Amino acid sequence: MARLSRSGQKTGKRSAKRLILFVLIFGAAALVVSQSAPQIRRVFDPVRTTAGDRLGGGNDISLWARMSGQVARERRIRDLEAEVRELSRYKAAAISMAERLEAYENILNLVGEPPVRGVTARVTAESDGPFSQTLLANAGRSQGVEPGAIAVNEGGLVGRVIQLGEHSARVLLVTDFNSRVPVMGEVSGVRAILYGGRDGMGSLTDLPERSEFIEGERILTSAEGGAFPRGLVVGEALRSGDDWRVRFAMAERDGGYVQMVPPPVIEIPEPIEEIPAAGETGNPVQASAAQGVRQ
Repeated sequence: MARLSRSGQKTGKRSAKRLILFVLIFGAAALVVSQSAPQIRRVFDPVRTTAGDRLGGGNDISLWARMSGQVARERRIRDLEAEVRELSRYKAAAISMAERLEAYENILNLVGEPPVRGVTARVTAESDGPFSQTLLANAGRSQGVEPGAIAVNEGGLVGRVIQLGEHSARVLLVTDFNSRVPVMGEVSGVRAILYGGRDGMGSLTDLPERSEFIEGERILTSAEGGAFPRGLVVGEALRSGDDWRVRFAMAERDGGYVQMVPPPVIEIPEPIEEIPAAGETGNPVQASAAQGVRQ
């Protein structure tokens, strides 16, 4: 009987050990599956987050993330959350400034830019044209394209129509050396003349002596000279030694299509008949009430 009882105890201990081992193996397999399957991961994410907050507080990486090898993922999530909070503050400030600007425009009765209506056309590169960097668009005078039209794409300013046919147009790119575009910094307000280069970057000339652009600010058209409308995105200002260069925005969104909008034209006012002076009408000049009092 003693031997039977001892063998029974040993069998029970072995069964308990096997059960514990099975549970551990099952838990490890479940952990691996939860890391690989997105559906199961979404189920375990709340539990893991709560466990991580309990095991590791503050801004430190949780113990659960260290054990599961997700330290880099947790750090990336924390960085993105901090960036979202910072961008939320900028968004609130931008909305406030936009509302204030709209109120000022209403008070001043400011006349804004007229609505732009253009023609969208497909473009192809030209290799044997009179300029080194031009495009041919499959839309011309019959489709409503006007002489000197401005070509833009999703990224920003592309160029200007220099030759116009009945069903086609030649666009001189802003990246061409012969192109000259009056520009300004969006933040600094510094004005300059932009021309293209062989390396695909733009160069700036005629800068003020005591003013400089800000690294990374957007370069916009300034509308000086009347050839380009104001506010079109041209690119980004970059410092290159003692010079300023421009990374063109049009190259980032080269989809093969451009929109050609009419150039900014301000009509010359028609002459009106001059109002004759008071002494030239032949009638005696009537004195004002103040003059009568002084007399």
